[in-house]
Amino acid sequence: MKTTFLKKGRQDPELTALKEELQNAQGDLSLAYRKFDQAVDPELVESCIYQIKAEKARCNYLIRAIKERSPESFAALRLEGGAAWT
Repeated sequence: MKTTFLKKGRQDPELTALKEELQNAQGDLSLAYRKFDQAVDPELVESCIYQIKAEKARCNYLIRAIKERSPESFAALRLEGGAAWT
């Protein structure tokens, strides 16, 4: 992964935290999809749909925050297989 450095040669801790949070959010989204695939009760299906929408919104926010913080980092993230949820 391409790392972004501050002028003094230190890694941006906020950018690192955002990337870690995005990885966690993508894992949570994957879990929400697995729950949706296994749900049979209509109320559970509806609940899973809301959870998926919430996780997508969270991923979108984090992707925008990473992109604003460092456009070069966002390009590297896309090259590594990171998803842009819409």
